[in-house]
Amino acid sequence: MTTLTQAVRSTTTRGEKPTRASRLRSEAKRAAPAYYWMVWPAVIAFAAFHTLPVVIGIFFSFTNYAGYGEWNFVGLSNYVNLFRDDRALQAYGFSFLVAIVATVLTNVISLAIALGLHSKIVAKNFWRGVYFVPYVLAILVIGFVFQFFFANSLPKILSGIPLFRDNILANPDWAWTAIVALTVWQACAFAIIIYLAGLQTIPGELYEAAAIDGASGWRRFRSITFPLIGAFFTINVVLSLKGFLQVFDPIISLTNGGPGTATESVTLLIYRGGFTGGEFAYQTANAVIFFIVITVVSLFQFRVLQRREADF
Repeated sequence: MTTLTQAVRSTTTRGEKPTRASRLRSEAKRAAPAYYWMVWPAVIAFAAFHTLPVVIGIFFSFTNYAGYGEWNFVGLSNYVNLFRDDRALQAYGFSFLVAIVATVLTNVISLAIALGLHSKIVAKNFWRGVYFVPYVLAILVIGFVFQFFFANSLPKILSGIPLFRDNILANPDWAWTAIVALTVWQACAFAIIIYLAGLQTIPGELYEAAAIDGASGWRRFRSITFPLIGAFFTINVVLSLKGFLQVFDPIISLTNGGPGTATESVTLLIYRGGFTGGEFAYQTANAVIFFIVITVVSLFQFRVLQRREADF
């Protein structure tokens, strides 16, 4: 009787396993459409408001479309003419000048401040909040505040220095420094947060061992801190250069591209020519080239900086 009971139970158990597995499979099949219904609206919205306009823009970059009226295909003429356009080349040169200088200053200043905020200071959290404030402020509003400062306050404060005696924003040779000052002032807030996150990943035991060995502060920074935050440094440099190459709001609020076209960036040139200058197709071609330039520069940065991380 016992053997018969065990056989019946064994048969019942073996019969339940496929039933349970099939039930789980059916539940998974019912759940799968729910996931798709959650994802598809975002995919459709992204395609409608991003991918489709990009494709249409690339299409019109091969035409002479002015933004209105009729148009005809012109092939690669827009792209060829961009390399002969002195104004476009000047805009690219200005954008790279601002981006390189601002990237260097942002990362040097941000890393120095992050090291200070990471140390044992009074009201550490309060100062971290203070340094993050510029990031949450509207850059256009702050730009007008900086404009008043550079145009009115600074000439009075530094009247003894010939460079600042007059409005620096009206100086075609030095107006770009005001734009750099504003962009760096705001960009440092986000970069500081990234560096603070990196500094918190470094074990304190490494500094204690280095201090026992008699390593100086600079030695600890060069041999421990900087190598271990290499990935965070890479992120900050890539994001900073990419963002500064697309500088727009600070220029609008400070100089509006002037004096003349001395502070006209690529993004401002695309906006002016494409939306108000009747050069929609021409500036769309400029935008395509600018996208390729930013992509190539960013990939090059990643390759070089990640190789440096491996060397450490």
